[in-house]
Amino acid sequence: MEGNIPVLRVEGDTLPEAWEKAVIETWEKGCDIKTEYDKPGDPPSKDCTMMMVVNDPFKEPRIHRAFPGGLEDLEVYRQEVVNGVHDHWINPAEGKWTYTYHERFFNYKTEGTSIDQIAYIINKLIVSGHSRRAQAITWNVYKDPPSYDPPCLQMLWARLLPDSDGTPVLNVNTIWRSNDAYKAAFMNVFALTELQKMIAEEIGKKIGKKVRVGRYVHYANSFHIYGSYYNDFKKFLETVKNRKFEERVWNTEFAEPFFEIGKEKLAEEKKNGL
Repeated sequence: MEGNIPVLRVEGDTLPEAWEKAVIETWEKGCDIKTEYDKPGDPPSKDCTMMMVVNDPFKEPRIHRAFPGGLEDLEVYRQEVVNGVHDHWINPAEGKWTYTYHERFFNYKTEGTSIDQIAYIINKLIVSGHSRRAQAITWNVYKDPPSYDPPCLQMLWARLLPDSDGTPVLNVNTIWRSNDAYKAAFMNVFALTELQKMIAEEIGKKIGKKVRVGRYVHYANSFHIYGSYYNDFKKFLETVKNRKFEERVWNTEFAEPFFEIGKEKLAEEKKNGL
C-alpha cells in the first residue's frame, strides 16, 4: 500500500547466506526515503523493516567475503561487543564515544547503580529457561534522544528450548531501531552471535550441561542501504551475479590468522595505553 514501509523477511542456514539475502531483498524491494545524514545530491536510501533469521549461526561458512572491512577489524569488533575492549574509550565530555554495546549490556547505569544485564539473562534462564523476561536493553532515555549518535541496537532477548534429545538450545532475538544493511549488519550479527555463544557457554558451565546455540533473529525497524554508497553496493551485486556462493564466502579456519592480527593490534593498543 502506498505510504507503507515494506516489511521483509529472509532466512538462511548460515550467517553469510542470510545477510546476502537481506541486503539484496532490501535493494530490490525497499522503499526510497531520505535520511538525516544525507548530503546535497545524495540519492535517497533503500529502506525496509527487516527480519533476518539465521538458523545455524555457527555453521560454516561463517564469513561473507564482501562485508566492508577487514577480517582483523571483525575480530576487534567481536572483542568490543563480547569483551568490552574499548569501553574505556567512552568519554562524551571529550567528544569521544558515548557508549558501547558491551558497556550498555554489562554495565548499564541507572538510578546511581550499574547493572550487568547479561549476568541477569544467564541467571534468569538457569532458574527458568522458558522465561520471557530474559532481555537486555541499551537505550537510555536521559542520554540517547538528544545524542547525535545514539545506539542502533536496542534490545537482546533470549530463551531456552530443549531439542528432541533434551539438550537446551539458546534462541536469541535482537531488535534494532536502525541498521546499515550493507556496511554494518554483517559485523553486527557476527559479534552478537558470538555473544549468544558466550551466554550459552556460561549457562552450560553453571548447570553442568551443554547448551547449544540455536537460531538467531535480527529484527531491524529501519534496515537501509544509503544512497551515498550506491556505486559500492552495485559492485557487490556484480560479485553476487558473477561468482558462485562458495567463492563469496570464507570458513572461519581461513580467517583465524587475520583474527590473530586483530588480537595483536589490541595488545599493542593496551601496551601503549590507547
